[in-house]
Amino acid sequence: MRSDHLAYLVCPTCQGEVRVAGITEGTSEQITSGSLSCNACERTYPIIRSVPRFVALDNYASGFGLEWTRHARTQYDSSSRHPLSRRRFFEETRWPRELSGETIIEVGSGSGRFTEQAASTGAMVLSLDYSFAVDANYASNGHRQNVLIVQGDVLSMPFARPAAEKLFCFGVLQHTPHPRQAFLSLPRHLKPGGNLVIDVYRKSFARYVLGTKYWVRPLTRRIPPDRLYRFVQRYIDAAWPVAGVVRRVPKIGPALNWRLLVADYSAWGLKGDALKEWAVLDTFDMLAPRYDFPQTLQRVRRWFEEAELVDVVVARGYNGIEGRGSRPSGGLADATDVRVEDRKQASPVVEA
Repeated sequence: MRSDHLAYLVCPTCQGEVRVAGITEGTSEQITSGSLSCNACERTYPIIRSVPRFVALDNYASGFGLEWTRHARTQYDSSSRHPLSRRRFFEETRWPRELSGETIIEVGSGSGRFTEQAASTGAMVLSLDYSFAVDANYASNGHRQNVLIVQGDVLSMPFARPAAEKLFCFGVLQHTPHPRQAFLSLPRHLKPGGNLVIDVYRKSFARYVLGTKYWVRPLTRRIPPDRLYRFVQRYIDAAWPVAGVVRRVPKIGPALNWRLLVADYSAWGLKGDALKEWAVLDTFDMLAPRYDFPQTLQRVRRWFEEAELVDVVVARGYNGIEGRGSRPSGGLADATDVRVEDRKQASPVVEA
């Protein structure tokens, strides 16, 4: 991590300021290995492979770490040769393409396909993931001066509050133990007037009751991720010729493949090796997560109401349900709000 990014970080436990407590590899400007320490509660957090770690490296999201390590570049537009990530990011957020001078928080980065898009706006991007997928993200985006990548928990993010004008959370909430609680932790990181965008799987009869993944998930989510990944690879290899025939069924072919547990993105323009690689990735992604809690439109609307956000729009979208809202401009600041601008002026203290 860059030491000048320390201004954006706080202790996730007590919101106290953190300092560089030691460097074992790197320099005072660019730390590869070392530790951070809280000035208030004195908890310490390691910096491993240039990424500050505020949670254990292995946790319930380790399956995501595995998939994004093995598919570190699969969903990047430069690999798929289709602008799928760029299109989804800007169409879901509806944010301008130029955001220099602003700060964006990304909750749930995976391998960083949307980190790249957020960083392209010129904004400072604070990117968090619960799994060791942060290593894949750092390999792709860690060189960017306007990107800080951390491994942390959505319920206690290590970012100064309020830190951001914008926050997005794609493909994450349904995979947390308590989606509502996870959602309600997000708005407090927005500055007054700041904008929040989330998506979540939609719960419906067709998707939830007839969705075959929910029939087999009680078994597959208990299988160790590396073993399940090998099984998915063999299954896709065996099913691929049949999937090619099914795909040609007019109008419903790709949807039938999803029912057969073969993730099919042919309707998005993918072909050949890229199409098969996405099939392996997303079939594993369907079956591996420990938690998968789709939501209804009504429930997500209640979340936004409970958070007292304004200019709220909740509707069907890319991942099932999209939700947008803003923190009221005249709202009272959180009691733990920290002025990031003030912290930027202070030099980090490095202890030998």
